Amino acid sequence: MTKTTQAIAAYLLLFSIIVSGCGPGQVLGPTITPIPASTATPEPTATPVFGIGSTMTREKDGMVMVYVPAGPFQKGDDNNQAISHTESLDAFWIDQTEVTNAMFQAFVQVTKYKTDAEKIGKGMLVIPDLMKYETIPGVNWMHPQGPISNLLGLNDHPVVNVSWGDATMYCIWAMARLPTDSEWEKAARGTDGRKYPWGNEAPNGKLANYADANLTTVNWADQSTDDGYKFTAPVGSYPQGASPYGALDMAGNVAEVVGDDWDNTAPINVSYSKTIKEVYRMLRGGSWYSHSSTLQSDVHMLLIHSYADLNTFGFRCARSP
Repeated sequence: MTKTTQAIAAYLLLFSIIVSGCGPGQVLGPTITPIPASTATPEPTATPVFGIGSTMTREKDGMVMVYVPAGPFQKGDDNNQAISHTESLDAFWIDQTEVTNAMFQAFVQVTKYKTDAEKIGKGMLVIPDLMKYETIPGVNWMHPQGPISNLLGLNDHPVVNVSWGDATMYCIWAMARLPTDSEWEKAARGTDGRKYPWGNEAPNGKLANYADANLTTVNWADQSTDDGYKFTAPVGSYPQGASPYGALDMAGNVAEVVGDDWDNTAPINVSYSKTIKEVYRMLRGGSWYSHSSTLQSDVHMLLIHSYADLNTFGFRCARSP
């Protein structure tokens, strides 16, 4: 083969490689572009339809949340010095029960979080036999009835002795938030203006945990009924007291903090008040230590923001869709 013939052969081989993408020894042919399995426009994903009775389980802590649809509701009660008015809210989810000791313990184990009471070394304690509050060293969420108490047998009871800030941090960890004051009230009473989550029937021991015959020395306790517990009860112990959306314990057991500051317009029970110069958060729902009247869904109590904690209040979380 002459040098000219060799050059032409080499040129042709290089041309075939460029055109076909093949290398030496490969079969020359056209370049093939793969065809997608389907070129049809995919069907749009259906938007889930939620309504009253819908639930979801939160991944972080296993809490069941109930759905509250968008729309108006009646807030306030003229008989409680709160002007009744209509508010309209977007849809939201709210915890079916109060956050439990077991859930809060899981949060602490994962995050190594220290509550405000742990940081300052003391917490506030209700002493029913003396009908007063005391700040006692060693009281915190792990020691809810005094420094030598513990959580033995209380895993499914609501966590107490947590501050507003502690509750906020938990909800953030759980990819949620504290409910607003209006969200809490709608979730508790629905849209028909009822007094209590279950309706207008006065509280009794089958509907809620509040000051009753188990608190023999408390002069406002309802001695005619027995809810089965002196202090907190396991969450969900009173299914007959459920709200229209299936939320439990929204009356009694522990009072619950909400996300709002007091705006000087809400009806209040001033048992926590010390000075108007303080920043106040609102408490809703009443507790195991409360008179039955404070269980009404429109009643507010005040929490001084600087208080670290108290063993009569806890919290639940909410989430926007």
